[in-house]
Amino acid sequence: MKLGFIGTGKIASSVILGVCKSKIKFRQIIVSPRNKRIANNLNKKFKKVSIAKSNQDVINKSNWIFLSVTPKVGDKIIKDLKFKSNQTIISFISTINLSELKKMIKVKSKIVRAIPLPPISIKKGPVPIYPPNRQVKSFFDKIGSTIEIKNEKLSINFWSTSGMMASYYEMLRVMSNWLVKKGIKKQDAQKYITSLFLALSEDAVVNSNKDLKYLVKESQTPKGLNQQGINTMSKKGVYKSVVNTLNSIHKRLNK
Repeated sequence: MKLGFIGTGKIASSVILGVCKSKIKFRQIIVSPRNKRIANNLNKKFKKVSIAKSNQDVINKSNWIFLSVTPKVGDKIIKDLKFKSNQTIISFISTINLSELKKMIKVKSKIVRAIPLPPISIKKGPVPIYPPNRQVKSFFDKIGSTIEIKNEKLSINFWSTSGMMASYYEMLRVMSNWLVKKGIKKQDAQKYITSLFLALSEDAVVNSNKDLKYLVKESQTPKGLNQQGINTMSKKGVYKSVVNTLNSIHKRLNK
């Protein structure tokens, strides 16, 4: 199987890294030349990664095509590309829905929308897909945890929460910088903060069959530090702001 990537940004390179570290059987990965720096780095790092001459060249040489461009670029280029009916097309594009993709692609090929995130480079993280597809599920299960969605409107909810990734990293950065200002070395501060939240996230996954209220309750004691923390942030409207932000992203995706 030959895998082709149109677009070589952060998400595409993360998926490629995950695939190359996995047990997925493939003959070759063909990447578009759009981002020369990333394409060249992947080409140098992995023998099975080659750089195509153009986006159409990627399609001509591949069995599976991954669309990993921005919505604006997707609107501009996809309709002019010539796909084959026997190809599987997997779109990472957030705001172009399935019916729109079918009109752009024109041929009756298998089309699946997927939401991989950067941690897929280390074979971690959920990957929602729509519509359900056995082969695509098997593929992403080898580099993450696939979640099959049967209703495209529901998939928008997952796209919305994926838009909080940078906000999460910013929170880690702010706390790390706070430690640095208090006299902690930057390397130690970043290691502590990232390790702490990794441990908390892993604990949350282990307890994911329980209501998350359980973890909130169990992590604080009366008049303790965590109770002070959550009370202060609640009074400041931090959690309402999270919901408002999700609603804002969701509204954009529904347009």
